Amino acid sequence: MQVSVVVPVYNEQENILPLAEELDRLSGQLPGLEVVFVDDGSRDETWCRIQEAAARHPRVRGVGYSRNRGQSFAMLFGLHEAKGDVLVTIDGDMQNNPADIPRLVAELAGADVVCGYRAKRKDTWARRIGSRLANRIRNQFTHDGIRDTGCSLKAFRRACVADLPPVEGVHRFMPAYFKLNGRVVKEAAVDHRPRLRGQSKYTNLKRLPRTTFDLLGFIWYRRRYLPPLPENEARRL
Repeated sequence: MQVSVVVPVYNEQENILPLAEELDRLSGQLPGLEVVFVDDGSRDETWCRIQEAAARHPRVRGVGYSRNRGQSFAMLFGLHEAKGDVLVTIDGDMQNNPADIPRLVAELAGADVVCGYRAKRKDTWARRIGSRLANRIRNQFTHDGIRDTGCSLKAFRRACVADLPPVEGVHRFMPAYFKLNGRVVKEAAVDHRPRLRGQSKYTNLKRLPRTTFDLLGFIWYRRRYLPPLPENEARRL
């Protein structure tokens, strides 16, 4: 079984090399490990650091493009470029702990998707409160039961990639799209670390309009979703 870890990054030049080092250490637990950094049109030295990481670690490779297109595009691009049977998504700011990845992959024995949730968040109080409120509102509409959709650390089987439509904001509602397609989704507590390098790309006020618009997009999609035809109802000559 090959595991691909997909890491979308934008202006994270200071985090690439230390994160690549941490991910490379997992190769003893995940023999088929592949690490795919996706440069989302960074304006700093992120792409140079990815090249350097790939030169140091044979399991690391980079893909990217010249213009910033957003996290959803970067994530989908990386998932389709990855070669693994199991795919893992993780943030590039090093707040997710790579050491949790083998446990999430093992949990897939009884599920299609395992979503991490940050049991003890190391963010500011304003961000924690904003996230809690956003998750509560989101659940009122998506009914996916996921307590922390903002946690990027997720593991899922390759077939699940087909559940994710190429729309802006899909990265915010991955569990909802998975459940809409009948996937078995589990949750697992994961570590969360403070950001030590670089700057966050989001604030509560900056994220609110986009998240609201993306939620409306999911509701539209769900109302028009055509579920697969059950095999016992199909007729063929």
